[in-house]
Amino acid sequence: MRELTKSIVRRMHDPAFHRYFSGIGIDIGGGPDPLGQYVHLFPTMIICDTWDKNHGDAQYMQGMSDDRYQFVHSSHTLEHMDNPAIAIVNWIRILKPGGHLVCVVPDETMYEHMQWPSVYNSDHKHSFRIAGSSTMPKSIKLVEFLDALTLRVDVLTIRLLRETFNAHIGGDQTLGPIAECAIEFVLLKR
Repeated sequence: MRELTKSIVRRMHDPAFHRYFSGIGIDIGGGPDPLGQYVHLFPTMIICDTWDKNHGDAQYMQGMSDDRYQFVHSSHTLEHMDNPAIAIVNWIRILKPGGHLVCVVPDETMYEHMQWPSVYNSDHKHSFRIAGSSTMPKSIKLVEFLDALTLRVDVLTIRLLRETFNAHIGGDQTLGPIAECAIEFVLLKR
């Protein structure tokens, strides 16, 4: 799947990501496909640590001090959290004021095909959509979810990553080399 790798070409050609990935950061859930392997493609990125299961529960980020990182990145991890609201608050907690949180979650229409539990990943505890009603029992509407955080952060972008999705075929398109089938959002910590 290598979801992070799929995003790199798109991101390295977008000047905004050169601002987002600046300084010292952490990739939560980076595992076998960490953002740090691409530090050479983002000139202002100094280093990107990786936090994965062996480091502890990503929902709480225990042992991580407040205001530690200039950026926090997470690709396809928030949907695995028991409580995404607690996780995102802790991810913001370890972010320095003025820092960016870049997060990618699977879109429930493109990835889960509106089937619950997820057919393609049985560890998904939640599904995501940008807004609107859903028949999915664990659906999180990102506009509402992120609105609850606006005392701490500014929401810079919410983007549906569907450019490489083919609506005419089924199955898990993320198994291929290009389809992202996801939603990306970027927050700025006040």
